[in-house]
Amino acid sequence: MSGHSKWHNIAQKKGKADAARANVFTKIGREIAIAVKNGGPDPASNSELRNVIAKAKAANMPNDNINRSIKKASGELGSINYEENTYEGYGVGGVACIVETLTDNKNRTAGDVRHAFDKFGGSLGNTGCVSYMFHKKGQIIVAKCDIDEDDLMMAAMDAGAEDINTDDDEVFIVYTAPDAFSDVREAFENAGIKMVAADITMIADVTAKPDEHQQETLLKMIDLLEENDDVQNVYHNAEITILDDEED
Repeated sequence: MSGHSKWHNIAQKKGKADAARANVFTKIGREIAIAVKNGGPDPASNSELRNVIAKAKAANMPNDNINRSIKKASGELGSINYEENTYEGYGVGGVACIVETLTDNKNRTAGDVRHAFDKFGGSLGNTGCVSYMFHKKGQIIVAKCDIDEDDLMMAAMDAGAEDINTDDDEVFIVYTAPDAFSDVREAFENAGIKMVAADITMIADVTAKPDEHQQETLLKMIDLLEENDDVQNVYHNAEITILDDEED
C-alpha cells in the first residue's frame, strides 16, 4: 500500500486545512452526533463514539465541547438530525474525488458541493462513478521517533492490523480493516503508543498525475469544500507534488 497514500502529502494537506479551518470542532461535533445516533451516548458500549472522542481530543477539542455534543446528540439539549451523503465526481485533470457530508439541509449541501466542482473545472457524477477506485481502511500514523519499528510491528500484528508502511522517513503508517480499526487504535492507546492521527479513510487503488497547474486548481477546490461546515471528508487519487513549495 506504500504508493497509495503518501504521508507527507496527507500530513501537509491536513495541517494546512486544519490550521485554516475554524470549523473543525463543528465537524467533529457532527461526527459525535452520528456516532451517538448509531450506538448510543455511552462510550463504554459504543466503539464508534470512543473513536470520535479520541479524534476530538487529538484535535484539542475541550471536554466541555465533547460532552455538550454528546448531550445534544442524545436529546438532552435538543438534537439536530444530520443526514450522511456522499458525492462522487472528477476534479480537474480527471482526478477522482469523493466528498462525504453530514448535513441538516441536503439541498443546500448538494448545491454547495456542485458549485465547488463547477468553479474549479470539475464535474459531479453518479454514485459509484469513482468509488470503485478506492477502498476503506483504518489508518493510524505513528511517529518513528516515538517507537522502535519491531516493537510497533509486534503491537500492530497482535492487535489485528493488516499492514505497516515503513517507507516514510518520519512516520509509520498502520493499516487495518475498518471493523478492526477501533480494536487496534485502543490497543495502541492502552500500550501507551503515541498516535499522530487515527481515522478510517478511503485509499485509492490507482493514482492520477495532474500537472502543477492542475494540482493548484484541485487544491483550491478541496480547500473550498473543506471550508464548508457540511463537508466532513474529501478524498482524491491525485499525486500531489507542490505542497512542499506551498508550505514554505
